[in-house]
Amino acid sequence: MSDYKPIGEYGIIGNLETVALVGDDGSIDWGCLPTLASRSVFARVLDPDGGHFSIEPAASYESEQTYLEETAVLQTTFETASGTLTVTDFMPFVGEDDPTNPEVQGIYRRVACTEGTVEVDVSFAPRFDYGRADSRVEVTDKGAISSGDGTRLFFVSPADLDVDDAGDATDEDPTATGTVELDADETRWFVLQYGMEVPTDDERCEELLERTADYWQNWTHQCDGDCGLEGYAHDLVVRAGIVLKLLTFRDTGAIAAAPTASLPEVVGGVRNWDYRYSWIRDGAFTTRALVNLGHEREAYEYVEDFLEISKEQDPENIQPVYSLDHQADLEEDELDHFEGYRGSSPVRIGNEASGQTQLDVYGELVLSVYHLAQSRGELDDDDWDAVKGIVEHVCEAWDRKDAGIWELRDDQRHFVHSKVMCWVALDRALTIADEHEFDAPVDEWESTRAEIEEATVEEGYDEERGSFTQSFRNDQLDATVLMVPMSGMLPFDDERVQSTIDTVWDELGRGDGLLCRYEEDPLPGEEGAFVLCSYWLASCLALSGRTDEAWDVFEAANGHANPLGLLSEEVDPETGDLLGNFPQGFSHLGVVNTALYLKGVEEEGNEVADPLGVNSLGDRDDAGRGSISKS
Repeated sequence: MSDYKPIGEYGIIGNLETVALVGDDGSIDWGCLPTLASRSVFARVLDPDGGHFSIEPAASYESEQTYLEETAVLQTTFETASGTLTVTDFMPFVGEDDPTNPEVQGIYRRVACTEGTVEVDVSFAPRFDYGRADSRVEVTDKGAISSGDGTRLFFVSPADLDVDDAGDATDEDPTATGTVELDADETRWFVLQYGMEVPTDDERCEELLERTADYWQNWTHQCDGDCGLEGYAHDLVVRAGIVLKLLTFRDTGAIAAAPTASLPEVVGGVRNWDYRYSWIRDGAFTTRALVNLGHEREAYEYVEDFLEISKEQDPENIQPVYSLDHQADLEEDELDHFEGYRGSSPVRIGNEASGQTQLDVYGELVLSVYHLAQSRGELDDDDWDAVKGIVEHVCEAWDRKDAGIWELRDDQRHFVHSKVMCWVALDRALTIADEHEFDAPVDEWESTRAEIEEATVEEGYDEERGSFTQSFRNDQLDATVLMVPMSGMLPFDDERVQSTIDTVWDELGRGDGLLCRYEEDPLPGEEGAFVLCSYWLASCLALSGRTDEAWDVFEAANGHANPLGLLSEEVDPETGDLLGNFPQGFSHLGVVNTALYLKGVEEEGNEVADPLGVNSLGDRDDAGRGSISKS
């Protein structure tokens, strides 16, 4: 097994069409072009021969990565014995209202020597279609042209290039290499273009860098004012917001769960999934976080997008996950020629979870509509009709078994979390109907809501364990039961809720603010701690009035972010290594939501209104918590 970089030693750049991973050694080891849904061009993060694009000093060095403040512009600084070099990486993005401009599509890499003299090595090794296509590289007077899998890339390089030392463009999997020496205050631009080849000069590149930085800084500034979070992990929250934005696909408004595929949940294990798709659940979580940072546009586009899907088909046929361009077929395949990150196989692309039944997604979708309607103060009649159709299906289907939020691939079960979210679908739809005076079968919906609540409380709570459990009439713990109070089904001062919080923390906690998702998994091997679960716990503690404990968990969880403020899906409790797809949207929205909870509780005390809208249930009890009493 070859050497691999720790996942935490990568940063990301992107342009709302695709995302690339850039290591602190200056190597782009993951990138799909032209969109995130495309086959990879660079995939060395999954196999040594998967393809890369590296720029680094020829001599030994120490390096550090930072972002330009409040942007997605990444800088890697190299310190060598002879001088200092900074590589600035970005994908141009100059505004969502501008049409897609092929003249600025690409990866731009500004290489500047700030002190002394530095010799720089360049290695350009595209491997199209996950390394399966015949990849060609041909040197030109401007740099190189590469092709494969019907794609052409244009590499502008100020360094003279050779292809495999022989310049033979017919060699299998060729690599273009070159060296350039820079003195203090000298700058060179390396540009990888796709779509079309256009003239590039230093002045144009500098302009694009400035405009891209301006875009991101203007976008992040929208979270100032009432949402200001100084003192509440502000910088990490801002970074989380940028990550969530980078996961959005501007053509459709869809939101990817993560920009990578098959990074393992346990090194050497089989939990290796492709997350470059739009889960209704993940997107719904994300839009609520973005709205609370002042970014309503993203939420509106996402909700409208999936409501259109709801209008076009029977709600029963709505999939839990779609491609970013809304294709339904996500056929799962295994790349047998890839060894996988640190020997973690199989390497999967596609995701068969698209064919599962996951009842909780209906609640997530309705909750997003509710939250957006609260923010905008209105909801279209056509959108309400789509919501009614979803809720009518929930009334018919809530008591079925499903695969659940964790998409377990063994027998389906009556998952408590799925029932809770079915309850949410009815509860929020009733609130929308009341507040916006929409026609609805109120008596029927209220009766079904009460039926779901009764079944969940009676069959989902284990008196001996003192906790709600993963599914009806079993005793396995699952961190998703923290959604029972977060949904508003039960108030936080309910004894069963407090006992559940303590039991989950005691039994699933792994120290240092980490929690596992559940106790048992049908797949072999143990997985890491799931980062989002830590933020759920911190949120529950905060809304229970246990703010000191909430801060302890919140700050410990934040401590697992890499130096750039990026979080993976999971963390190895023993080593602290980041695991799973990276960066993970779930983890970053957890940062945002928990910070908002803490701010709301500490600034408004017992009168706090839930800043996320997940407990806005009409009447509230004296402690400011959601009441289960409905009229």
